[in-house]
Amino acid sequence: MNILRTGRSIPRVLLSGQPQSLLRILNPIVPVSRRRFHAGPALWGVKSQILKDVGEGITEVQIIQWYVEEGAHIEEWKPLCQYQSDKAVDDITSRYEGVIKKLHFEADETVPTGRALCDIEVDDAKYPDDNASHEPQATLETTEPPPESTTIAAVQAAESAIPNTNIPTEYIPEAQKSKHASLATPAVRGLLKTHKVDILDITGTGKEGRVMKEDVLKFIEIRNSSTASSAITAPISPIPDTKQTETETKLTPIQSAMFKTMTKSLNTPHLLFADELTIGNIMFIRKKLANDTRDPKKITLLPFVVKAVSLALNEFPILNARVDTTVPEKPRLIMRNKQNIGIAMDTPTGLIVPNIKDVASRSIFDIAAEISRLSTLGKSGKLTPADLNGGTITVSNIGNIGGTYVAPVIVPTEVAILGIGRTRSVPIFDEAGEVVKGEQVNFSWSADHRVIDGATMARMGNRVRELIESPELMLLNLR
Repeated sequence: MNILRTGRSIPRVLLSGQPQSLLRILNPIVPVSRRRFHAGPALWGVKSQILKDVGEGITEVQIIQWYVEEGAHIEEWKPLCQYQSDKAVDDITSRYEGVIKKLHFEADETVPTGRALCDIEVDDAKYPDDNASHEPQATLETTEPPPESTTIAAVQAAESAIPNTNIPTEYIPEAQKSKHASLATPAVRGLLKTHKVDILDITGTGKEGRVMKEDVLKFIEIRNSSTASSAITAPISPIPDTKQTETETKLTPIQSAMFKTMTKSLNTPHLLFADELTIGNIMFIRKKLANDTRDPKKITLLPFVVKAVSLALNEFPILNARVDTTVPEKPRLIMRNKQNIGIAMDTPTGLIVPNIKDVASRSIFDIAAEISRLSTLGKSGKLTPADLNGGTITVSNIGNIGGTYVAPVIVPTEVAILGIGRTRSVPIFDEAGEVVKGEQVNFSWSADHRVIDGATMARMGNRVRELIESPELMLLNLR
């Protein structure tokens, strides 16, 4: 340090073998060389992939899985991750081509819109219009000696920053067995969650070590067999264990979306209206269609109900509207000309509500075909945001599972929903007053009581009942 106080040059022999970080700090006072080095312009920069607004008023999404990992190369418009929103499951694609530097969120975490999903190192020349952050390039210059106190502090900081190369090998983390070992399809991840299996415990047999469904099933079988064998040899306790055991389980993406949507929905005051309908005439038409070999489509009660609701909406368009509370002091009704009727479906991943677009322009056969298409996609988890967004009123057929009565909850962007109960055979009076066997079903309506009064809901329900009990009226109103 005496050499530093005098401001003299440090001999080169004292500098040999010193770390480069120390040489850089001492550089302003040590004339290492008369040559000057200038860094060229930066060719690479780091850009952030921002989560944009995905529409339909969605303010956050949940990451289901990442398709990439840090250090991996990503091409432009290739999928980065899969997300779950209140409306659908979809992929987010990369806006840039480059190397993934950092993932800001992990799987199952919630990401608000406007936040950065990840950082990507890109070629600045390819994306000149974006604001990229560049790491500063050092320029080696010879300058005047700094003050003595500054020099001493710099030397001490450099000495403390010299890395320790004698790190024991046991502290070095074990490398992952494959960079794709933790990647899997949504179906495989659902199986892992159901059976509480860590994906990293499984050796994948798929491409590049990916875990397949067969790998998970084989792992579960081996685990269960070992558990069963240990249970056989274990001694039987004479006193039963009465201690309560509680296990924390995360909500699935569908459950998380349902939690938020239904919590918001129940802030709306609901009006309930129920009625019983005789569906003998429609059942007669269905039997005749089932014997017609020219069209093998299976026509259930649901397509007739959807068409009847559409025809009734022509007379009561307010039930196809939505309430706009952007300005709470001045709520508005937004009328909609297209009737996109949602169909609540029970799928392996939970309840989802795709909708049939523009029902007014479709025949009953068209509606039946569309319900079949949406049901197939829902069971395989392949419904798109286009299938799920834009609904105006919902029909929920709980009767195909069981139950006579239901009090359905309104979707936040709608003002009415219809719940259909189980079809049952009951004794009824015919036109001659004789008791005969009849087919009845219960219809349960819920409406937004802030804008829909009981009389309007009753008239709408009565019109739908007339169309269902006398399906020939639907024929007269078809265009």
